Amino acid sequence: MTKFINEILTGDNVEILRLIDDNFVDLTVTSPPYDDLRAYNGYTWDPELLANELYRVTKDGGVVVWIVGDRTVKGSETGSSFKQALTFMDTGFRLHDTMIYMKDSISFPETTRYYQIFEYMFIFSKGSPKTVNLISDRKNKWVGHRIRGRERQVDGSLAGRRKGNPVKEFGVRYNIWQVSTGYMKSSKDVIAYDHPAIFPESLAEDHILSWSDPGGIVLDPFGGSGTTAKMAKINGRQFIHTDISEEYNEIARRRLEDIA
Repeated sequence: MTKFINEILTGDNVEILRLIDDNFVDLTVTSPPYDDLRAYNGYTWDPELLANELYRVTKDGGVVVWIVGDRTVKGSETGSSFKQALTFMDTGFRLHDTMIYMKDSISFPETTRYYQIFEYMFIFSKGSPKTVNLISDRKNKWVGHRIRGRERQVDGSLAGRRKGNPVKEFGVRYNIWQVSTGYMKSSKDVIAYDHPAIFPESLAEDHILSWSDPGGIVLDPFGGSGTTAKMAKINGRQFIHTDISEEYNEIARRRLEDIA
C-alpha cells in the first residue's frame, strides 16, 4: 500500500480506505462535516461505514482524533457529535479522552443561549494508545514546591499523602485547548481560505505530536485544504489525505508543494 503514502487522493473515503491494508495507519486526525452546516458541494458520508473502515486500517494502539461540533436546528442542537462517538465505541474503539477545542472568537452570537466557542475532540484508541507524547507547556503556579495533599478513598474518607517530587516549571496541558482561529490565524496560507471550513494548523500539529512518532502514518479521510497532511509532513510523519472534492485537493497540493 505504499502507493498511498504521501498521496492526495480524490474519491469517497470509505472506498479508498477499503483499498488500504489492515492495521496500517498510526494516527487519524480529522474533522468531518458538521451536519449540513456547510454544503461541501453536496457531498455526503456514512458515519458507521467510515468508523468500521477506520477501525480496520488503524494499527493496534493507534489513535483517531475526531474533531466535531453540532448544528443548531430550530433552537436545539442535533447531538450528532455524541451519536458519532457512540458509533465509534460500538465499532470497537475505546474513548480514550474527551477533549475540548476552544476558539478565541465567535461567528454569530446567540440570543437564547451562552455564546458557543468550543467543539469536541474525541480521542479514540484501538486498545491502549501505543504513543503518548503529552505536551508540557502549561506554566505551573507552584513551581519549586513539593506535591502534597490528601486523596479520597473508595469509602469516601480522605487519606494523607506524603510529599512528592518538586513541581516542575511547566506541567502537562489540560484537556481543553484554546486555539486562535480566523483569517490568517488558522493558517498563513492565503489559498487555504478557499476552503469553507479551514482546520487550524496548530491544532492538527499538536495532535500529531501527541499521538504519533516521526515516520508514522497519519491519515485524514476528510482532508479538505490539506492541513493535517501539511503538518504531518512538516513534522516528519508520512500522510494519507483523501477528499471527495478534487477542487479542495488542488488547494491541498498547492499548500504542500513547497514543503521539503
